[in-house]
Amino acid sequence: MPGSVAPLDLAGVTIPYHFRCPISLELMRDPVTVCTGQTYDRASIESWVATGNTTCPVTRIRLTDFTLIPNHTLRRLIQDWCVSHRSLGVERIPTPKQPADAPLVRSLLASAAVGSVASRLAALRRLCALARESEKNRAVISTHETRSALLEIAFEGGEQPGCSDADQPALESMAVLSMLPLSEAESAVVATRPERLHRLGEIVKGHPSTEARINAAAVIESVATGTRSAETRATIGGMDGVMGGLVALVEQPGNPRAVRVGIRGLLAMCLAKENRARAVATGAAAAVVRRMGELSLSDLERALATVELLCRGEGGREAVVAGWGGGAAAVAALVRLMAWKASGRAAEHAAGALVAVLGVSEALQREAVAAGVVAHLLLMVQGGCSDRAKRKAQLLLKLLRPAWSHRDFIANSDDFIQAF
Repeated sequence: MPGSVAPLDLAGVTIPYHFRCPISLELMRDPVTVCTGQTYDRASIESWVATGNTTCPVTRIRLTDFTLIPNHTLRRLIQDWCVSHRSLGVERIPTPKQPADAPLVRSLLASAAVGSVASRLAALRRLCALARESEKNRAVISTHETRSALLEIAFEGGEQPGCSDADQPALESMAVLSMLPLSEAESAVVATRPERLHRLGEIVKGHPSTEARINAAAVIESVATGTRSAETRATIGGMDGVMGGLVALVEQPGNPRAVRVGIRGLLAMCLAKENRARAVATGAAAAVVRRMGELSLSDLERALATVELLCRGEGGREAVVAGWGGGAAAVAALVRLMAWKASGRAAEHAAGALVAVLGVSEALQREAVAAGVVAHLLLMVQGGCSDRAKRKAQLLLKLLRPAWSHRDFIANSDDFIQAF
């Protein structure tokens, strides 16, 4: 379907008045009726309400109910009109998918809680499909009532995961939970129950289904993020299978979602000091650095943050250096990452990791200077980076000062190294 009315009008096709949205004046693709009886295109009326308007655009009557009711009859008439004008270049509008709403979510939850395995799975898969469709659907689904019900289903049937049909509702429930954030109280419902942590560890470590392992890892990350206790995060990271399972996902070939979820999980775990040595021991450093070149910007930021945290743990610096194939290669890679796909956060975490990698090695410091790190650091100090990023850049500049060549840098470069 053309994106606006103009192309149709210019082609000699006149859109019937009642097929146009009163807000956009375009052909409606998903007509919905508001409480005043007026019909609008869903996208247009949702944008109208989202900007703070509380009245009906046509009647100016106050909207007492913001429920949008699909006008199926009008939509079918529009589709028929499109088909009859196909010879003039008009394409039939697709039938819109039903968005999630509170009554539908409650109905699906009720069906998922009891009944045969088949009926429960059907309800959970429908809920999962709705969550995957859009952020708006996830916002409707992600209520305390829904998340609590899904958590109960996810951990029913004991602590040992299996592959039987009876275990499938629990795994499907985790698939939905993998897309929803958990509150602190909901995270505690999992984190304070050793049998539940054990179940997650068993799934992420050895379940035959890759999707089940990814979903379990996403739930682990949500629980770790939801809790504010470093001690709780350390407990989660200490459960058998958790660290090894996350590292295995990062190493999963040809599965970007597995890599992304694994890195997010490792970052959440490594925020607790006790987990850093555990992550190093399971090969996290090498697994993460090998993925640097194939990550999106947001994932790259998380990967560099993870590397920085690993460098602070016992044996972490050595593992990171070894993962890149030696000190010189590690320095070159970190300097390159400070500029490639550059963002303030990526540069900050690369600088933090570089402080640990360089250490007191004069040879590596000279390698960093030769690779052009000073220019990047000066830009960080001058630019709009966070105060924390600037402090890291200043620290690294001080560390590298003996390796600077006076003929290569401006005479007043000391002005960029202020006390902090």
